[in-house]
Parts: sequence; C-alpha cells; structure tokens
Amino acid sequence: MEGLRIHLAGAIRLQNGEVLVSETRLPGRQGRLAFAMLVAERERALSKEELAEELWDGEPPRAWEVALRAIVSKLRGVLSEAELDGQAALAHAFGCYQLRLPPDAWVDVEAAADAVHRAESALGSGDLPDAVGWSLVANAIARRGFLPREGGAWATRRRRELQDVRVRALECRAAVHVERGQPAGAIGDLGIVLGLEPFRETAYRLLMRAHVAAGNTAEALRAFERCRATIAEELGVDPAPETQALYLEILSSS
Repeated sequence: MEGLRIHLAGAIRLQNGEVLVSETRLPGRQGRLAFAMLVAERERALSKEELAEELWDGEPPRAWEVALRAIVSKLRGVLSEAELDGQAALAHAFGCYQLRLPPDAWVDVEAAADAVHRAESALGSGDLPDAVGWSLVANAIARRGFLPREGGAWATRRRRELQDVRVRALECRAAVHVERGQPAGAIGDLGIVLGLEPFRETAYRLLMRAHVAAGNTAEALRAFERCRATIAEELGVDPAPETQALYLEILSSS
C-alpha cells in the first residue's frame, strides 16, 4: 500500500493509502497556511509566535493564542482523518509546534526540488532522457503554484523557491531540446522562463542558441537586443560577458 503523500502545490491534500483528505477539510485560509508551514518546516519546531506572525500578517488579535490552539486542534483532526495519530503527529512543547510525519512520507514540493536537481545532474552528464524525465516531474509540480493568495514573508519566500524550481526545470528541458535539434520546443519553454524571470541571462543565451539552431539568426540577434534593453533599462547594467560573447559569435557568423 502506498504511504503518506502530501500535496502543497496547487490544492492542498493528504493521501494515505486509500484515504484521501481534501483541502476543504482544513480550517479555512489560516488552516491551510498553518498546515503548509508545519509540513514544509517539519525538521524544526515552530514557535507559536512565528506561526501567529504569518497567520495574521503581523497583526495577531488579542486572543491569538486561543485562536491558534483552535486551529491546531482542527489540524490534528485532519491528520486523524488521514489515519495518523493527530495528537502525536502534531506535537507541542515549550511554546512550539512540530509536525512529525512517517520517515517515508512524500511531499510534492520536496519531490519537485529533488527532481530538478536530478534533471540538472543528468543534463551535465549527458543523460538527456533522464534530464527530460526529471524536468517534466519538477515542472508538473511547480507549475501549480504555492498558496497564491498569501502575501506574508514565509509564503512569499516559499512561492519564489517553487517558481525557481519551475524555471530551472524549463531551462533544463530547453537545453535538451537544443541538444536534440528541437529548437521550437526550447523557444516555447524559454518564453515561459523569461515571462517569469525577465532578467535571467542564462535563458537569453539559450534562446539565442535555439534561434540559431532553427536557422533564424535574426531572431537570435533580436533576443540579445531584448536582453540588453531589459537589463539596461531595469538594472542599469550591461549583459554579462558570456552573453555579449555569444552575441558577437552569432553576429560574426551571420
């Protein structure tokens, strides 16, 4: 039987074998956020003050400790629905809470981070099938996003980390497309990357190479001009030497 699986990207849900607990069972917006924090930070204990700071956007109500205990109680109930020991799984001591999951528990955002590392490693060693496979896994998870309506510091940081996983996965897959002589796929992936991170020069360089592979030198040169203009206007600097060198190489061969 499959063990505990927790999805934090997109709709939050828990699956333990045949038992599926959906996001609707969590106690509202604060319940979702608290659960995500406890899962993602389970290697350490979270103080009640840290939780409250995020749950109430830095302005906890006067009775926040009572409210937090109520949220935790409901989360224990959700864990019990997933056939875990809710009281033991969500431990409390010395004003801190810590989630204790089975050692083989699978968490999607952690799987995505692992997958993109594997994809990049495979690409570096020339294993293109593995690079594509792992980048597909990473992108499939990361594209769902993470708590999109939460604006607190913790959620924002975690959302950026997951976006970085997606960007790296797409860039890795684009590199494979170029290696395989499939520039159209690379151009599509890199369009998404630059929409998310418009200053990412590694993506611009890969895009330039993809256009060259497609036999469109003019578009490769336009990609450089777009890079140069974006970086100059927004950051006030020139493209990196590697980017400029690639531009000159393409220009001289055109």
